Amino acid sequence: MKFNNTKTLINKKKLLAMVPLAERTIYNMEQRGDFPRRIALTSRNVAWVLAEVEDWIEARRASGAQAFRPGSRA
Repeated sequence: MKFNNTKTLINKKKLLAMVPLAERTIYNMEQRGDFPRRIALTSRNVAWVLAEVEDWIEARRASGAQAFRPGSRA
């Protein structure tokens, strides 16, 4: 059976295993539009679309851009 990643949802634990960033960093990036938005499943449970997260990872890899810390010199 093949999974359709456009419909597959992942929870926070799986997201953090794929994207080793702090939860707060991911939240801030979501708010800026720099990371796929979470989907509220219930008032206490959220998920992300697997295909969107994989596309974000691939875009980061393909860009070759280095991230800089705020306030650091480029």
